[in-house]
Amino acid sequence: MRPEIARIVIRASACFAATLSLFAPLAAHADDSASPCAALKRIVAAAPQHFASLSPEDGRAVAQPYGDDAQCATNRGSYQCTWSTRDAQTGSGTDALEGVGADIAACLPAATHDGNSPGRQHFYLGERGSRIEITAQTVGANRVKLTIAPQ
Repeated sequence: MRPEIARIVIRASACFAATLSLFAPLAAHADDSASPCAALKRIVAAAPQHFASLSPEDGRAVAQPYGDDAQCATNRGSYQCTWSTRDAQTGSGTDALEGVGADIAACLPAATHDGNSPGRQHFYLGERGSRIEITAQTVGANRVKLTIAPQ
């Protein structure tokens, strides 16, 4: 390659790289969004200590793919989150419930799925006497409730 052409190619490559770097901060990355799996694992891990290490914020990532108004709290020895589905007008609570059930099954492969109905998904981890129960259910047409509790 002639030296003049090589310089043009190098300059063009540098300009292209500089242009890409301007747009890179605007790009979304998978790591930028909250992870339902990380949240589920964190909540389940905190169950034996009665969720003492958790805050209401910890469970919101579980709901984020399905709704934006998650309210989470420790309630009588369980950790609960309730949220409205994004498309509340169409009553998509069952779609969100199926999604949460799929997230639980994918994120917690050791969980046993022993209850599956249109309005309720139930899983458990561990042996009888030291189980962690995970229940996702619809509340009305457009709300979902997730409850995680040690038994």
